[in-house]
Amino acid sequence: MSEILKYQVRVFYEDTDFSGYVYHANYLKYCERARSDYLRVIGVDQNAMFAEGQAFVVRKMECEFLRPAKFEDVLDVETRLIEMSGARFELAQMVRRGADEIFSAKVTVAIIGPSGRPQRIPSDLAQKFSR
Repeated sequence: MSEILKYQVRVFYEDTDFSGYVYHANYLKYCERARSDYLRVIGVDQNAMFAEGQAFVVRKMECEFLRPAKFEDVLDVETRLIEMSGARFELAQMVRRGADEIFSAKVTVAIIGPSGRPQRIPSDLAQKFSR
């Protein structure tokens, strides 16, 4: 099992809907921030990738909304690598409030080249994921 990286988020008023709970789409934003931070922490330079015409794109995402979060909650978004092969990798993400699991996602991410088509993950990049 790969290492779990944590990213902390505080729920702001703007994150909530009329019910006072976090609007469902904001969990996707929290996970996106955590995925970007995950890549930074393992040493992926996305600016260099962009300069070469490469980018990561979400191919698939399976989500479960388990419990609501509300204004002022402090949430931990946990990200870990599940699997990597060819042009894609899968991540498991869990949003927690303390010990409570409130949202989970399984995310398939692909790498695309300058043509916009999927390409194999370069070996130097794959090594960063396997550390």
